[in-house]
Amino acid sequence: MLTDNHGRKINYLRLAVTDRCNLRCFYCMPEEGIEWLSRKELMTYEEMLRICSLLVKMGVDKIRITGGEPFVRKDIMQFLTSLSVLNGLRQLTITTNGVLTAPYVPELKKLGVQSVNLSMDTLDRNKFFTITKRDELPNVLETLEQLLKHEIEVKINAVVMDGKNIDDIIPLVELTKNLPVSVRFIEEMPFNGEGNHYSHLHWHYMRILRKIQERFPAIEKLPDPLFSTSYNYHIPGHKGDVGIIAAYSRTFCGTCNRIRITPQGILKTCLYDDGVLNIKDLVREGKDDEEIADNLLYAIHHRAKDGREAELLRKEKMPVHESMATIGG
Repeated sequence: MLTDNHGRKINYLRLAVTDRCNLRCFYCMPEEGIEWLSRKELMTYEEMLRICSLLVKMGVDKIRITGGEPFVRKDIMQFLTSLSVLNGLRQLTITTNGVLTAPYVPELKKLGVQSVNLSMDTLDRNKFFTITKRDELPNVLETLEQLLKHEIEVKINAVVMDGKNIDDIIPLVELTKNLPVSVRFIEEMPFNGEGNHYSHLHWHYMRILRKIQERFPAIEKLPDPLFSTSYNYHIPGHKGDVGIIAAYSRTFCGTCNRIRITPQGILKTCLYDDGVLNIKDLVREGKDDEEIADNLLYAIHHRAKDGREAELLRKEKMPVHESMATIGG
């Protein structure tokens, strides 16, 4: 078992396979986009597979593939196939914006992908274009349909943005009436490539909950699973459920079981740190697995207690100009 210096089990890796994305979401990057990493700066699939294999041997049993948008990277399905057969990997999941995903859903099912997080901040096509700068909502909805058809668990992630999609909270919740989906509302985070959009967070998790309760006063609190990042709720009579993720408030840090690796191979033991280890450099310097494992253990055993401490320890202080595309969603 892999544990950090605070006694927390670490068994979950979020691996970003690319910084590139085919959308330009307001909360993730500036409208003009960001300066993409060169191919040399990105980890190769071979490097990522070696690192994942090592981490699985060390105790990681769940890997989530993120980006950027994973499906814009060429040959992603070959990489997922290789990952899916790692001995000891219990769960392989994906976060996607759904624009390119629908054709791959049958193959994802065959690989044993059990759950997909689908980013969708609105059900309104015009508003979708306003938020993402792309007219791709029909493709996202097709991905949702295919995932449900192939009985893959779906979590719909919606970032709550003041003045952008507040009126979309209730329509998204209403999806849970007839569909077996979890709709999860996420506090906006300050990683949009240009610093904070607001001087303070207007829509924190309690305000989001109150908004939902106004329309659905019978909503019930569910027990939160171990390591859950969301507060979970159910509306009587609905097939699905609702979650609220306090990503900015950081109320779930005490049970955090996850680490992140960026497309450049930077280990982040917290979303709010600025990187604690360059694993890609260790691989390219010819370090053997034992040396890489020792470095990983050292980083994990010197982990910040929570997101507030990680923020204080940053070399670049908040607000920063990082993008979620370069960190990994």
